[in-house]
Amino acid sequence: MFIEKYHFHYSLIGKLNKPLILFLHGFMGNIDEFDEAIKLLSDDFDYLTLDLPGHGKTQVWGEDEYYTMANTAHALINLLDELKIPKCFLVGYSMGGRLALYLTLHFPERFLKVVLESASPGLPTEVERLERIKLDTQIGSKLTRSVEKSDFAAFLSNWYNQTIFGYIKNHPEYDPMVESRLQNNPLELDKSLRFMGTGCQPSLWEKLKENKIPMLLLAGEYDEKFISINTEMAKICKFAQIKIISNVGHNIHFENPLPFVENIKDFFYQAN
Repeated sequence: MFIEKYHFHYSLIGKLNKPLILFLHGFMGNIDEFDEAIKLLSDDFDYLTLDLPGHGKTQVWGEDEYYTMANTAHALINLLDELKIPKCFLVGYSMGGRLALYLTLHFPERFLKVVLESASPGLPTEVERLERIKLDTQIGSKLTRSVEKSDFAAFLSNWYNQTIFGYIKNHPEYDPMVESRLQNNPLELDKSLRFMGTGCQPSLWEKLKENKIPMLLLAGEYDEKFISINTEMAKICKFAQIKIISNVGHNIHFENPLPFVENIKDFFYQAN
C-alpha cells in the first residue's frame, strides 16, 4: 500500500471483525517474523504484519529522513487509518519494540495494550547516543561491504555471537532463520541502522513516566542487558510489568514461541 513516501508490504490476516494485533519485527527481520507465534494464538484476534522500512519488500521513495523513527511511526498511523483500524493491540520485538514504544507514547489513543519484547526506550544521554551512533556506523559499513551472499552470511554469523542472543545458534531452526534474514538488502539495512538505530532515536525515558497504556515487558533469562533495562522501565512506569522468560535470550518468540504467546494472551485477555 502506498503511504506518502512508503510502499508498505503488509499482510492482514482476518476480516477486521475482531480485535487486531499489529506486530513489528526486529532489525533484519521481515513480515514473517511472528508466523509461529500467530499460529499458536487463538482465533480471537486479527493480525497485521509488515516489512518495516529498510527491510523485506517495503520500499521508501524519498530521502533518508523517511527511515527515521518519527517518520516511520507517522506512516504506520496513516497505514492504520487507510485500513480503517482505529485502535489495536501492539507487539514489537527489539527494534520493532523501540518503534512500538514510540508509537505508544506519541499516539496513545490508538493502542489498547502493548507488549515490548527485548526493547528499550533508547539511550538517556547525548554521550551514550553519540557512542552508539559511532558503533552503528561501523556496523553499517560492514553491511555495505556485504554485497556477496557469503559476506552477508558471515556478518549474520558474527551478529548472533552477541551475548544477548544466548544460545540461539543451537536452535534447530537457526539456519532457516538466517536464510530468511539473507533475503534483506544489506544497503537498505544500513539505512535502517543509521536512521532508526538506538543512537539516533530520541530518548523515551522521560516520556515513559507519563505512559498510561498497559504494557508488558518481556526479557529472556540469558539477556542480562535487557533484563536490567526492562526492570528500570517497570520501576519508572507504573502501567508496565516485566516478565522474564526462562531458557531464552534476546529473541524470545523465535527460541520458544509457546511462553511468548501464553504471556501475550494472558495479558491481552486481562481486564484493565
